Amino acid sequence: MRRQPLLLAALVVLPSVGFQSLPVGAQPAPAPAIQTLPAPQPLPLAPEVKGSRPKSNPSVLAPAAKELPPALQDLRAPNPLALPIKPSQVRIRELRPLALADVETLVEVNNPELKAIASQVEQAQSALRAQIALWYPTIQLNANSLPTYTGGQQFSSAFTGTGQQPGNTITSIWRMTAVLQASWGLINPTRTPQIAAARDRFEQAKNQYLIGLRARRLEAAEAFFNLQVSDETVRIGQESVRSSLVSLRDAKARFQAGVATKLEVLEAETQLARDQQVLTQGLSDQAIARRALAALLDLPQDVTPTSKEPSRVVGSWLPSLQESIVAAYAFREELDNVLLNISIANSEANTALGRVQPFLNIAYGLTGGRTRGVQFANRSTPGVNFGNEGWSVENTVGLNLNWTLFDGGAARANYRRQKQVAEQNTYQFAQQRDAIRQQVETNFYELEKNNRNITTTSREVISTRESLRLARLRFQAGVTTQREVVDTQRDLTQAEVRWSTAISDYNKALARLRRFTGLDQVGLCQRQSLPATSPRPAGSTLIPVEPQPLIPACRAGSPIGPEAMPPGS
Repeated sequence: MRRQPLLLAALVVLPSVGFQSLPVGAQPAPAPAIQTLPAPQPLPLAPEVKGSRPKSNPSVLAPAAKELPPALQDLRAPNPLALPIKPSQVRIRELRPLALADVETLVEVNNPELKAIASQVEQAQSALRAQIALWYPTIQLNANSLPTYTGGQQFSSAFTGTGQQPGNTITSIWRMTAVLQASWGLINPTRTPQIAAARDRFEQAKNQYLIGLRARRLEAAEAFFNLQVSDETVRIGQESVRSSLVSLRDAKARFQAGVATKLEVLEAETQLARDQQVLTQGLSDQAIARRALAALLDLPQDVTPTSKEPSRVVGSWLPSLQESIVAAYAFREELDNVLLNISIANSEANTALGRVQPFLNIAYGLTGGRTRGVQFANRSTPGVNFGNEGWSVENTVGLNLNWTLFDGGAARANYRRQKQVAEQNTYQFAQQRDAIRQQVETNFYELEKNNRNITTTSREVISTRESLRLARLRFQAGVTTQREVVDTQRDLTQAEVRWSTAISDYNKALARLRRFTGLDQVGLCQRQSLPATSPRPAGSTLIPVEPQPLIPACRAGSPIGPEAMPPGS
């Protein structure tokens, strides 16, 4: 029963959508030719584009700063092993305003994690140099007697049947012996793949440094934007508390005049408490954001950074989504590292197979020694007193062959295992490729969303400010209640918080796109000429925001209120 109306509606709609009525006798127009899309071309393989063993390319990224400018010299990182032991050594003595460019410079010079990654690059280079040494001969000097002295006395007596002559033997002899050995591998099947694997690990370490440099720059930018949004939250909280104080003053004045009720005063006090919570949260977030940035920049223990610049939109992203994705594939070192992992696994497979192949070395040895001393025998038989002196030199040259004829199949099994590791890395390449595209697309769409949010929240802030002004005028004229003023003021606070959050999220998404694509095509926004002091409407009264005392949690958490509890509670 229910399908018939739907079917009739479909029949009524179809002629108007898919067909056109023709006059009587008219010939229908020929159907347009169906356009066929060209068949998609097969995608090139990564080893064909980047090479099977891609090299690190530091030119795709601006080099890291090595020295601080003169204005930031006093913010140099302390000794890595420095440890404060007194409260005065960690007491904050300076609040240093920093710009985004200063933060990026400081993180490149001071960040300890980036320094550790740079040390790993040097370690990989040293490991490569150690493997290259396999091409050179080895020379060893062994001197077990350099020199040795033998001295002592021996007494013997005559025994029947032994033929031994009685008497004393005194020995005092110096001996010196040294052996010089040289060996050079003529045939070493594991030498070339081992050097190739070490070279690939060195390239990986250099790529990892570029990855770490981009990551530290992104972390510094995000920490700076978090600090900016916390500063905005503090400003919004202060303005909200100041506005709530005005509303509370007006409500109390009207209540004393007898034209308002106690309920309106309580509503104003409730809104003041809410705004004080916003200010408290903002102050806490501001302190945490400042110290988080200080830890990232490894600043001196008595310095806390602050934001020199107000929260504003940095710029606009110029490349399209497709250009951003292709640029990310070309510049991301993570893909190069996966290809190097494949090359390393293949080199390890060749190394495992080369261990059962013949090794041929040429060896040379030179042995020399000298003996000098006296051995005196006091015996009845004449001719046993003599001196001991002599020397000897011996040269040895030969070839050494080492060939493992059977190892139970261990070498072949290790070879297959490394080949399987290389195959596993090919799937990891696909996984990394898809993850890179997802990162770019996610932040590109986040950038567009936050761009729209900036527009909508800015309109919301403007309209809500006007609504609050009109609500106060209506309240002062007695045509509305305090509830309307309180609700509008709460809406204004929330709108300003959303507006500042949208700007911060937009800047973070922009920084991530620069990190994930390697592009720096950002249209910077024109700086606004802001006055030195905050503009205020004419006739407005400046009401200071007094600091609230910190009440112990046991008292503040009481359901009857902190004022009703005894001070010692």
